[in-house]
Amino acid sequence: MVAGADVTEMHRLPVRKLVAASVGNAVEWYDWTVYATFSTYIANALFEPGSKALLATFVTYALAFFFRPLGGFLLGRFADTRGRRPAMILTIVAMAGASLAIGVLPTFAQVGWLAPVLLLVARIVQGLSMGGEVSNASAYLAEIAPSGRRGRYSAFFYISTGSAVLVASLLGYFLTNGLGKAAMQDYGWRIPFVVGGVLGLVGLVLRRALDETEQFEDNKDKARRLSNPLLLTLRRHPKAVGHLVGFTMLSTLCYYTFFSALTPFAINTRKADAGDVFLALSIGTALFVALQYPMGAIADRFGRKPQLLVWAAAIAMSSYPLSTLVRPGLANLIVVFCVGLGFYTAMTSIAPAIMSELFPTEVRALGIGAWYNLTVALFGGTAPLVVTALADAGASTVFFWYLTAAAVVAFLVILTLPETKGSDLR
Repeated sequence: MVAGADVTEMHRLPVRKLVAASVGNAVEWYDWTVYATFSTYIANALFEPGSKALLATFVTYALAFFFRPLGGFLLGRFADTRGRRPAMILTIVAMAGASLAIGVLPTFAQVGWLAPVLLLVARIVQGLSMGGEVSNASAYLAEIAPSGRRGRYSAFFYISTGSAVLVASLLGYFLTNGLGKAAMQDYGWRIPFVVGGVLGLVGLVLRRALDETEQFEDNKDKARRLSNPLLLTLRRHPKAVGHLVGFTMLSTLCYYTFFSALTPFAINTRKADAGDVFLALSIGTALFVALQYPMGAIADRFGRKPQLLVWAAAIAMSSYPLSTLVRPGLANLIVVFCVGLGFYTAMTSIAPAIMSELFPTEVRALGIGAWYNLTVALFGGTAPLVVTALADAGASTVFFWYLTAAAVVAFLVILTLPETKGSDLR
C-alpha cells in the first residue's frame, strides 16, 4: 500500500513489516549509544593513559560522524537506484560487523597505538553505515504508509531507537552495579558491543523478508536517469534542504545531549552516581518510547508544523533550567531525562514522515542521507566533545545556552515550513 491509498483499508498496522524495517535502526543506534555510554571504559582501555584519554575517545566519536554524509550520499543513491531493501541489508551487516570488532579489540597496553587506530577504522565503518540507515529506513517507512497515517508509521522509527537506547542504558546500569569497576574496565565494557553484533544478525534475518516499496519501483528508472543528483537537490529543492538542516540541527543536539553527552557529563563533571545516571536515563527512555506512537497519531490529526513549533519552543525555554538539575541525586536526574526526552518526542515521532515529505521519491534517500547526515556530523557528532571541552575549561553551562540558541533558530525555520499532513508523497 502506498501513500494516497484509501486509509480505511489500513486500520490494521503491518506490525511485522514495521518491526523489520525499524530493527536495523535499533541496532545502529544501540551501537552508537553504547560507545558514548561506555566511553570512560573505552578511553582507559584503548587509549594512552592520561587526562586526555576521554577527550581522545570523543574525538574518535566525532570523526566517525564526518563519514556519515559520505555514507548517506553513497547508500542513499544506492537506495534510490537499486532499492530500499538491499540498502538496508547492507547497512545492518556493516554496523553489526563493526560492533563485534570493537568488542574484541586489543588494548593499548597490548598493541600500543594500533588499538585506537583499529577503533577508528571500526567507527568509520559504523559512520558510513549509519549515514545510509537513517535515510533508507525513513524512506521505507514513509513509502509503505498511507498518507493519513504516515505519522503513526514513522513513530516506529524512534520506538526502535528508544528501545535500543533503553537496552544500552539498562546494560550500563546492571553491568556497572553487578560487575564492579575492575571487571568493567577489564572486560565488562566489551559485552554490549558483542550483544550489538548478535542483534545485527537478528535484524538481518528480519530484513531479508521485506518487500520492496511500490514508490521505489515506480520511480527507479527516473532515479537512474538523473545526473549529479546531490547538486539537483540544491538546485530544485533548496527550501527542502534548508528546512531539513534547520530542524535537524536542533534534533541532533537534543539526541546527543540527552542520550549521550549528559551521561559522562553527569558522572565525570557533576560527580553524580553512575548507577543513578543510568537508572534515570532508563526511566526517561521508557517514557520516550511510550510517547512515540501517540505523538505520531496527534501529528496525523493536527499537523506536523504546530507539533514541531511546540518542541522547539519547549527546548528553548527548558534547556538551561534542566542543566541546573544535573547533579547528584536520583530524583532530579529523573526530571532532567523525562522532561528533556518527553519534549523531544514531538519531533522524533514524525521525523521519517517530515523528512520524506520534503523530497520526491527519485532523490528521497539521497536528499535525506546527505543533508541530514552532514548536519548531524557538524552538530551531533561534536556534542560530547564540546561538552567535555567546556567542562575542562570550567564553562560547562555554556553548552546548554548553545542548545537554547539552536532551538530558537529551529523555531524560526519551522515557521516557514509548509504543512504536509495528509499529503501524498511525490
